[in-house]
Formats: sequence, structure tokens, C-alpha cells
Amino acid sequence: MRDHLRSILRQLRLSGLAQSLEVRLQEAQAGRLSHIEFLELILQDELAVRNQRQLERRTKNARFLDLKPLDHFEWDFNTSLPRKQIFELATCQFLDQSRDVLIVGPPGTGKTHIAQAIGYNAIKQGKSVYYRSIFDVVRDFLHSEAMNQDDTVLADYLKPDLLIIDDMGMKQLPKRSGEYLFEIVLRRHQTRSTIMTSNRPIEDWGKLLGDVPSASAILDRFLHHAEIISIQGRSYRMHNRPADGGAEAGPKPASAPTGKARRLRGGDAAADRKTGTDGTN
Repeated sequence: MRDHLRSILRQLRLSGLAQSLEVRLQEAQAGRLSHIEFLELILQDELAVRNQRQLERRTKNARFLDLKPLDHFEWDFNTSLPRKQIFELATCQFLDQSRDVLIVGPPGTGKTHIAQAIGYNAIKQGKSVYYRSIFDVVRDFLHSEAMNQDDTVLADYLKPDLLIIDDMGMKQLPKRSGEYLFEIVLRRHQTRSTIMTSNRPIEDWGKLLGDVPSASAILDRFLHHAEIISIQGRSYRMHNRPADGGAEAGPKPASAPTGKARRLRGGDAAADRKTGTDGTN
């Protein structure tokens, strides 16, 4: 009889219920559960299995890089971190207002960890998330152009509730990178949330993109409803190494934009066009 019942459950794709059926039957007999109590238990088992599978599927589709939850973050390493602000963002309420987040700071200070942990919290709340480095973004769009798949690739970036674009500022990007990034930011503006991380100040974005006007347009829209997390301090990856005055200097540390620095000024861009410079040196 039970084999026949299990066969029916498999046909109905109630695998979670089938897995716990034997235990629940024994529990019902031992505890003298009512029919409705027994039914509630086995349905909860099925729901739990389905929720877990959905979580695993959404996490896989997010394409995280070395995902670690926020409770794995070593807060004591850098006591200057804006912990309250980060935990507030981890509630993912900013997604409901379609607000954006910019995380700026030197390399190795936890930007990627924080961004992905916030994304994982969003997934646990039933949201769709897509993680890509800025190099992945450019590579995806260059490939899509070559394969005439522009609409398909763009849809991958527009569809998720939360898009995470990581590693802005690691090195100068190929031509047309500014166009690709602008298209994403423009189309998601005030409709979906985006998190971007950068280890360079936004004043350098024009040089990195090789396109000052595009950088100005990107920042104008992105910072319009963006919350900014500014992180300072040494690299976590280097904290066990002794200070070495002869060590090679890294990129210029990033800083949070304030006042006029919130955008690359239009006047500067115009002057750049006249002089033929990118205005970021």
C-alpha cells in the first residue's frame, strides 16, 4: 500500500512529502495525531523541500563568485566599517524602492563579500539576483554583438530584481564599455536595484571607461537614488603580511563622492572634448 502511495506521490512530484512519509506515519501513530495535524505536517515537509530547491536554483542562477554569508564577515579586522548601514542594506528593503548601492574602498576591504552577502539575503527573500564583474559585463556584450544576441544578453541584465556589478576600477576597460554600462544603468534606473563596487574614486571612471560623457551620464543616473558605503583601511588579504615601505603601491584608494564630486561635471567634459583629453588626469 505504501509503495503504491509513494508511486502516486512521485507522479504528483511531491518528493518532499514522499521522503518524510514513513517518519510522519510513525509520528502520527505514536502521537495519535488527528488527520488534519498529519496533513499539515506532510504538507510542511513538501513546502520546505520546494523552498530549499528554489533557494539553490536562484543561488546557482546568480552566478556568485565565492559566496559567503554576512555572518562570515570578519568585522573585527576593520572596526571603521559602517556596520549599521551594511546590516540595514542586508534587510533588502532598498529593493522595494528600486534604490541603488555604491560600495567604494581600496582593494581587499570586503566590498565583494558584502555585495554578494546582500545579494544572498535577497535570494532568501525570494528575489532574483545576478552577479557579474565589470569585465564579465563587457565580455558578455562584446560576445553578444559578435553572435547577434544583443537583446538576449541585455535581458539577462535587466530582468533580475538585483544586479551586482563588481570590480569597477581594476583596470582600464575596452572601447564601448561605457556604452554597455550606460545602457544597463539607464534601463534599470528607478525600476530595478543595482549594486556596484569600485576601488577607484568616481572621478576616475571617465578614464577607466575611456568615455567621459558616458561616465557622466552613468553617474548622474546611478547616484540619483544610490546609497553609498565608503570603506577605508588595509586589505584583509594583506593583513598578515608585515608593513613594507618598499611594497608596490596599489591603485589610488576610492572615496565616497561628495558635493561636486557626485558627478563628472558637464563643463569638464566639454573642456575635454576641446582639448582632446579625458579630463581625469
